[in-house]
Amino acid sequence: MAFQYTSEFHENILGFCNNIYNSEGGAHITGFKTAFTGIINSYARELGILKDKDANFNGADVRNGMTAVVSVKHPDPRFEGQTKTKLDNQDANRATAKVTNDEVPLYFDKNLEVLKTVISCAEKAAKIRKAEEKAKTNLLTKQKFSFDSNGKLANCESKNPEECEVFIVEGDSAGGSAKTARNRRTQAILPIRGKILNVEKASIDKALANAEIKTMINAFGCGFSEGYGNDFDITKLRYDKIIIMADADVDGAHIRTLLLTFFFRYMRPLIEEGYVYSAVPPLYKLTRGTTSRVAYSDEERDRISAEMRGGNPNVTINISRFKGLGEMDAHELWETTMDPNTRTLRRITLDDAVKADATFTVLMGEKVEPRKEFIEQRAKYAVNLDY
Repeated sequence: MAFQYTSEFHENILGFCNNIYNSEGGAHITGFKTAFTGIINSYARELGILKDKDANFNGADVRNGMTAVVSVKHPDPRFEGQTKTKLDNQDANRATAKVTNDEVPLYFDKNLEVLKTVISCAEKAAKIRKAEEKAKTNLLTKQKFSFDSNGKLANCESKNPEECEVFIVEGDSAGGSAKTARNRRTQAILPIRGKILNVEKASIDKALANAEIKTMINAFGCGFSEGYGNDFDITKLRYDKIIIMADADVDGAHIRTLLLTFFFRYMRPLIEEGYVYSAVPPLYKLTRGTTSRVAYSDEERDRISAEMRGGNPNVTINISRFKGLGEMDAHELWETTMDPNTRTLRRITLDDAVKADATFTVLMGEKVEPRKEFIEQRAKYAVNLDY
């Protein structure tokens, strides 16, 4: 067996029997987990880190951040099912537990600072778990689902998730227009006030105490999954599409980034399985007499302007820049951004989770220098900060 700890807030333990990967683990993984948890708790009490009145760390606390490989050789392996995904031999449980109990203390006895670091990780994980449990209790004791009763979620009438979608909009003005414009049967509107908390810099208890974040967790209905997986269940998601509808300017881009940081850290499967989208609002409105059209880019603006002139350079085309979604009337918002038949949506994808994790840490984390270096290296590629 081999293990190491990383800064990730989850465990990754891989089991093998006779060089066959057991994706669902089995007896050998259980033996390792149980023995390792007992070892860490024993050391924590021996060192006085856990007092008599303190409860033991649970298995998730101890393994939070752990990456491990447990491989066994067995002359007569038994597996649950035909796919060999889970080892069923109980002697493998006893064997891995014995090796863990024999060998791991020998290492920790010689590497006390490493042991203290592992226990510190367990302490932090236990604190996060307790904060999550408290926050979860608070969420469950409050009304989970409302039809705009608190000025936030204006839910749709349908209860069929496959046809429902929720728009996250910034501000009361845009929220009001969106509520008027929407298809009430299938489209829900969730206004947020201002820029939400940057969860990359916040502790779990602070994040889950944030009003906007609590509202989103309640509205989506699938729980949250930071650190332990907790109660996150994507099958309970109430909407087939979660659409971020923000202004096409720098502030709108910032809001999108903060929301995507929240989804990546707390609800990553929503991105991985393709439920998160970004709406593409128009940038320009072009008017000639009583005829109006919209453009979503500078190139489209120029093309439409030429078309509306019809080859006559003396024709005047009035071009106005949309300052924000809030200044659109309901009809414009529906036709340009919300109507499934005419709108443009960008699905948020995750091609490389490890690279994305590192990028979020650099751009949204506490350290300034890595972010400054990232921006300086890429500043030459910036042409237009708008969509």
